[in-house]
This record gives sequence, structure tokens and C-alpha cells, in this order.
Amino acid sequence: MEFNRADSIIEMGTGIQGSTDVSKHPDTAPSASASASASPAPSAQSSAAIDAEIARRREQALQDLLKIIETYVRQNKLQQDVFVGDTPQGISIRLSDRFLFDLGKADLKPEAIPALDKLSSLFTKLDTTISIQGHTDNLPIQPGSAFKDNWGLSSGRALSVLRYFVDIRKLPEDLFEIAGYADTRPVAANDTEANRQKNRRVEILVVRQPEGSAR
Repeated sequence: MEFNRADSIIEMGTGIQGSTDVSKHPDTAPSASASASASPAPSAQSSAAIDAEIARRREQALQDLLKIIETYVRQNKLQQDVFVGDTPQGISIRLSDRFLFDLGKADLKPEAIPALDKLSSLFTKLDTTISIQGHTDNLPIQPGSAFKDNWGLSSGRALSVLRYFVDIRKLPEDLFEIAGYADTRPVAANDTEANRQKNRRVEILVVRQPEGSAR
């Protein structure tokens, strides 16, 4: 994804190193409770070391992902529409709705495809959960929209991104989870058009799993 080996002082029942047979000298034999408290069992040490190595490799993969996406955004001059950051929950990739969709719609724009293709190529190397989350501003849906309200719009947009990764790029379904939050999780006050634009987004969170957990 160095294990430390601890020799047992009662290995094979021969006692402490040397030729003394502790069966003939019971007073010198270490008690089972003393031996158990002296050091963890080798199997417990091995399990802890494996968990630590898995966590280290997963964290390194997240940091590599962050650097690659930052470089891609800079090289393709996408700083106004794609934002990436390291959060306590994981690596957050925020995609502006104007980059992904037309107003009030959930059909992906052709210009968004290269960025989604880049992300899909990176996601195949990860061993964690990827959460796709749709968000809107607080303005009501305009008449004639295919969606009843912002809950439907945010969910539909998250689903469109998921469908692209799964149906077009053939990534495994169990890699993802999706959610639509409407206007309940704004990143800015909905008091100006510029701020409302910040709130209309799809966030892709590459989850930082708790140490030792498995997806």
C-alpha cells in the first residue's frame, strides 16, 4: 500500500535466552499477565503498522491529487471556475455552475468535458470515497425549468456529473456518493449576483478517511 518484530521472552516455552529450564525453577518463570503487559502481541503490532501504512499512502495520494489539480487549473487558466483546496474532510474541488451548466439546467456543457476527463483519470488511482454535491443560490427556479425547485436542480446537477464519470468514463459506481443541498450550504451571502454565483456550484470532495478505516 516495516514492521517491527518483538521477540517473545517465552517463545517455544524455553524461557529467557539461555539454557535455564524455567520448569525447574518456577520462581523465575514470568507470569502470563506480566508478559502480556510487557509488550503488545506481535499480531496487534502488525495490524497497527498495516493500518498506519494504509493511512500514510492514502494521505500521500490526496496530496499528490491536490498538486496535480492545482497545476492543471493554472495551466488551463481555470482559476475563475475551478477551485481546489485541502479541507479537514478531504480534497475539495469546487466547479462553478457557469463552467458546467446553462442557467437552470443540468446538462453538462461541452467545455466542461476536458476538466471532467482529467479528474476521472485521477480518480481511478484513489482508494477512498468521492462525494459529488450540488448547490444552488437562494433564488427560486424560473418558470419553464425542468426542475420544480432548487432541491431538484442541485440533485440533478450532481447526478449529471456522476453519470459522466460512471456511464462515459466507466468508473466504478461504488467509488461515488451524491447529494443535492439546494441553497442550504452557501459559501457566501446571497446578497449580490457575484455572491450568488459563488453559491451555484458542484463540489467534488475526495474524502479523507479516518486512520485505519477501509472504504
